[in-house]
Parts: sequence; structure tokens; C-alpha cells
Amino acid sequence: MTDFNKECLNALLNKEKFNEFMRTQLEEGLDQLLESELTAFLGYDPYAREGWNSGNSRNGSYFRQVKTQFGPIKVQVPRDRKGEFHQHTLPAYGQHTDTLESTVIQLYSHGVTTREISDLIEKMYGSYYSAGTVSNISKQVASQVENYRRRQLSDKFFCVYLYAEECKWREAVYVAVGIKPNGHKEIIDYRIAPVENIGIWGEMISNFKERGLEQVELFLSDGFVGIKDMLKQYYPKSKFQRCLVHVMRNIKGKVRVSDRKEALDDFKQVHKQSSLKEAETVLHAFYDKYDSKYSSMIKNLQKIEEDLLVFYQYPKQIRPSIYSTNMIESINNMIKRKTKPKSEFPTEESLDNFLGVQAIDYNDRNANRTHKGFGQVTDTLESYLD
Repeated sequence: MTDFNKECLNALLNKEKFNEFMRTQLEEGLDQLLESELTAFLGYDPYAREGWNSGNSRNGSYFRQVKTQFGPIKVQVPRDRKGEFHQHTLPAYGQHTDTLESTVIQLYSHGVTTREISDLIEKMYGSYYSAGTVSNISKQVASQVENYRRRQLSDKFFCVYLYAEECKWREAVYVAVGIKPNGHKEIIDYRIAPVENIGIWGEMISNFKERGLEQVELFLSDGFVGIKDMLKQYYPKSKFQRCLVHVMRNIKGKVRVSDRKEALDDFKQVHKQSSLKEAETVLHAFYDKYDSKYSSMIKNLQKIEEDLLVFYQYPKQIRPSIYSTNMIESINNMIKRKTKPKSEFPTEESLDNFLGVQAIDYNDRNANRTHKGFGQVTDTLESYLD
């Protein structure tokens, strides 16, 4: 018999003692869970060396009172210095705990394994759920993700960002994020596949059509081979902008170390001009300056020039958001950060469900937010899609 069970049996002799005992266990369990959640968000353990100069750190905590079936408990919620951490263990505003089933679903949806949940539920509530029982309850998450995948899409998106990132599970996560003319953004869909493949992108884009997305003004991507032609098959009127950040990464890999800083600084001026004509002048000056040293690199840039400056066709208020896929890369970084503490996912389905919940949560949080710059030119952006 474990020490926990011995203490529990002794407390059962007196209801008040039992309630106090369970409140203590709940407080300890929730405090540990919240601290683990902050650790997952920051990506390093308390006092770990890798946290030094990481750009964010722990910043104390505050207390919340939560009502439980055993009476009110005081939970210690940790904070980060930047104020970016938002815990998911407790309801955002409610002051009550979920039923055991809801707790199981919530934990599972944030990447906690069925075995870990079983052990944690036993610790927190004194009830034992087998891994099989937890797995059955957690199937509700799969249902939520399936509904997300089948939902009807908006018929118009001003721009759609496409990006694939290879992750530590030896899989690639394909993500498509759209911004509507009113500036509202959402993760349209995602896929998991072993490597980046044009066929996977084709399946996703075809699915967009089937779910009601009729018009896209602008696609942004890193320029994966064949992706521009594939997009034209489904959205022939759309334009294509190649991510300039990826272009700069390619330049970095092509020039000598001694020339790297100067070359990158010169190319950055391409997206800092006030007009298309000025940008073309800067780009052609870049060609002239580096052609003698790096003729092959310059020829490759000239081949894709028509995809480099498309963003200048749109209002200046939104240009900083549409010359690269940086926005969607930040989403991929969020996914990698949240999955970093997990050594592995037992099945591809568990990974898929986890990513699905992250997508649903992202869309819920951004449902009524207007992306920077878009709110100032909504009417103009609507006119592109008339």
C-alpha cells in the first residue's frame, strides 16, 4: 500500500480530515501541473543554464481560488517576465474544477500521455483511471479535431501562408494560415507527413476548394519546387509572393563569410522601399554589385524576380506582413516549443490530435483580433476580391 493510500484511509475516518487531505493533494497536484506547463512554454527547467539570456524567464506567481468538490483551494499560478504565458490547466475565468472526464480531456489535449494522466488523476482525486479508460475518454478530442478538419471555410481569404517545418519526430508539419480581408486570421488546416512533398500541398489546397474557399488574392511560400504551378491549378487568379526571409537564407549560404553581412544588409533594403520602382532599382543594384563574385546566385534570383516584389502591389500598411512567411513560422515555433518537453508521441494519431487542439486554440484566441495593418485598409482589400 502506498503512503498516499495509507493517508487516504486514515483520513476517511473523518470527513473533515478527508476533505482537507484531498484539498492539499489537489493544491499540490495543480501547482505542479502549472509549473510544468510554464516549463514547457519556456522550454527549460527552473534554474537550468539553457534559460540564461533566453529572452524570457519566470517572474513569480499569483494565487487563484478554485472551488472543488472538497472545498475551495488556493492555486499558485506562475508568470513569465514577458507576460506571454497563458495557462490551460484551469478554466480561464471560472472558479470551479471540471469533472474527472473533462479534466482527462483537457490534459490529453495538451499532450499529456494517457499513462501520465492515470497517475496524475490518482494523485489528485484518489480515483484510478486505467490508461485504457483514459484513452477511451480522450477520444472526444479526436472528434473535436475531426470537426475542425471538416468545418466550412470562408469563401474569401486575402492571403494564405504556406509553410512546412521538419520536427523532432522525423515528420514534417504542413501549416496553412489565412488572413481575411477584415484582418481576422486562422489556421486553415495542417498535415503531418514524413517529408515536404508537393503532393501533400496539393491535397490540402484541393481540400480548401471542397470546403468552400473560392478566392485567394495572394499566396506566400518559401518557393518549394512546383508549388506555384500547383496553386495556379486551383486558384488561377491568385498571385504568388516568395518569402524574402527564405531568399536571404539562401543568399547567406551562397556567399563567403567575409561578404555575408554586407550582402544580407544590401538585400534587406529590397523590402524597405516606398514603391515598387524604388525596390526594383535596389534589387538591380544588388545584381550589379554581386554578379562578378556570385554569378550563379544572381542568375537564380533573376529567374524568380517576378515573385520577389509582388507585395508592393498592395497597401503599404500590410506590406510588412506579406513579404515573408514569418508569421506562420512563429506558429511552427509555438508548436515545437509546446512539444519540446514530450520525448515522443506514442502514435501519429496522438500527435495529430495534439496539433489539432493547438490549431483550434489558436483560432479561438484570434477569432476577433485584427492583424496589424489590415484594419486600416479593409475596404481596399475587399475590392481585390470583388
